[in-house]
Amino acid sequence: MTRTTITRNHTRALAVGAALLLTAGAAGAAVASGDDAAHPLRGAAASAAAAATGAATGEHAKPREAAALTGSAKMYRKTTEDVTFTFNAHLAAENNNDPSKATGTFHFVHLDKPGGKGGWAKGRIDCLMTGGKVATATGVIDETNLPGIKDKRVGFTVDDKGKGRQDRVGYSWAAYGGTQGQPDTLAKCASSAPYEKVRKGTGDFDVLPWKFDYPTGH
Repeated sequence: MTRTTITRNHTRALAVGAALLLTAGAAGAAVASGDDAAHPLRGAAASAAAAATGAATGEHAKPREAAALTGSAKMYRKTTEDVTFTFNAHLAAENNNDPSKATGTFHFVHLDKPGGKGGWAKGRIDCLMTGGKVATATGVIDETNLPGIKDKRVGFTVDDKGKGRQDRVGYSWAAYGGTQGQPDTLAKCASSAPYEKVRKGTGDFDVLPWKFDYPTGH
């Protein structure tokens, strides 16, 4: 055996031995800590193992929902008015081609000043459509302190500009000066252009784009 061969074999042995020591040390630390999830490397290894197990047993990840509008924020105003919109609207994957099967809730509050007097309403979502980062949704008011609008449908539009930027919001009663002035009937997913801005630092909206199924030829 040549001197070069001996040197190479010695180097390989050292490398294998070092790898074994590192592996044993990591395993010993994991057992001693008893908390794999708290360590990013061990947590990642555990996640990979879980994914491999799922693949081996035929389990698959739940499909992404078709569309969503979530978040809460206050509107920008030059007055003392305190206006807040909150949305938690979702369209399930199995209802991708039927936005009228959207579910969730909405809530809006309009006060003359923070902690002051004003109106509020909350209700259930009955339609949601998103195009890119713009969402249009409607819902029926279930609870409110405003006269004449319970059980009425109202609409909302949100333009999600991204984190740290001013999202925009519109609502179906914008052209009528108030919710009470809105027509008695409103089509599902109908609203106005998102002309209002969110006040910086008060919240954020997140829109999940809808993957529209384009018709195919015969």
